[in-house]
Amino acid sequence: MLLGHEKAWDAWRGAMAGERMHHAWLLAGKKGLGKASFARAAARLLVGAGGEGEHPDILTLTYGAKNKDEAKKRGDGKPFELARGIKVDQVRDIQRRLTTRPTMGTKRVVIIDPADDMEVSASNALLKSLEEPPRGTYFMLIAHSPARLLPTIRSRCRTVRFPALAHEEMDGLLRELAPGADIATRDAAIAAAAGSPGAALSFVDLQLGKAAQLMRAIATHGDPDFALRGELAGVIGAKQDIPRLQAILDLARAILAERIDDSHDDPRKLIDTHTELVRLTREQPTYNFDPGLLGMEIGTLLAQAGAASERGNG
Repeated sequence: MLLGHEKAWDAWRGAMAGERMHHAWLLAGKKGLGKASFARAAARLLVGAGGEGEHPDILTLTYGAKNKDEAKKRGDGKPFELARGIKVDQVRDIQRRLTTRPTMGTKRVVIIDPADDMEVSASNALLKSLEEPPRGTYFMLIAHSPARLLPTIRSRCRTVRFPALAHEEMDGLLRELAPGADIATRDAAIAAAAGSPGAALSFVDLQLGKAAQLMRAIATHGDPDFALRGELAGVIGAKQDIPRLQAILDLARAILAERIDDSHDDPRKLIDTHTELVRLTREQPTYNFDPGLLGMEIGTLLAQAGAASERGNG
């Protein structure tokens, strides 16, 4: 589903129809906007591939399973990002494959995802291919944070930006792809996803509508008798589900951001509360063994926002 990216398609089809197709493209935008789906579909169009499935002239360079396994085995509590990154050996392996002719036609595409998480040595190795691309070879670099790429790599690419989707586009997408989701779940997903359809669908899959309702009620009215916080902890449950806990934190931050935007009073207390939620996000792995406690912490911070709002209106 490539909703909302008509400009990207216009740029790609326009280049294909012209006399010269640029050899390197940088697809830039936040995670979950459909850049990878666009790259795969555009690559198939360029090489003349029909249907689905793999194509021998579309090569993908991404994280290796070995890197993820190493991160899991390390077991020191550090985030996987420290062990992630496209390695120089992976780039060189692709370069060796590019010394032969395309298998089924005259064109070949290399998709690099995420290009902005390459090791420096890998970036330097890739630069050589971008400077002197093999005949008939085209590169598509996917980047969530283009500024992390070497300036020399960015300068050799044609950049296509993928903007966040508008609320109406997000709502239409969820109605089509998640028809069973209730209004509360859709609204919560849209608020937390900030224009990213991939993130919104993830929130819907995690069934966070009830949690979102409770968090909004706490942030709006406070929770003087702790009843809503207790209910929130119960909804979160005791299951040690890291993606779900992370999504709940993202939802809480989005809900608090709404309160900050809507407040007509001094927003400093709300901003301080948001800072605490950011801290909780960083420390979230320490709550894996007691998700209910994390729920109470989130509820307490949101209750402070609700109480501040009540005082401001009194």
